[in-house]
Amino acid sequence: MSPRPKTKPRKTAWQRSRKPIIWLGVLGLAAALVYGISTSSGVAYSDDVLHGVDFSILDAGEKRSALQSANRARCPCGCNMSLAQCVATDMTCPLRTENLGRIRSMVTEVVAARNSSS
Repeated sequence: MSPRPKTKPRKTAWQRSRKPIIWLGVLGLAAALVYGISTSSGVAYSDDVLHGVDFSILDAGEKRSALQSANRARCPCGCNMSLAQCVATDMTCPLRTENLGRIRSMVTEVVAARNSSS
């Protein structure tokens, strides 16, 4: 008599669907990451919260450059915030008016650079 072939136990529904569910989750996370990166402006404090500074004279690339500069520069009062963060969130900063002037001068510098390169 020949030995009877061993049969594999049947997989449960969870075992059959586990890999596709994991792949869908990974693809969903990847899509969310790509979407988040593509929609972020790359600046923490944008022109929407920097009232008192006119960014309308700049095109999109110039505005981004000026906003990045304002977000990189540090407030000199010692609050350890960026210039843009201090202007947007701290109405009591003793240097707020000067900081607004510095951001306005950053916008002016971007416009001057555009005009000198033309």
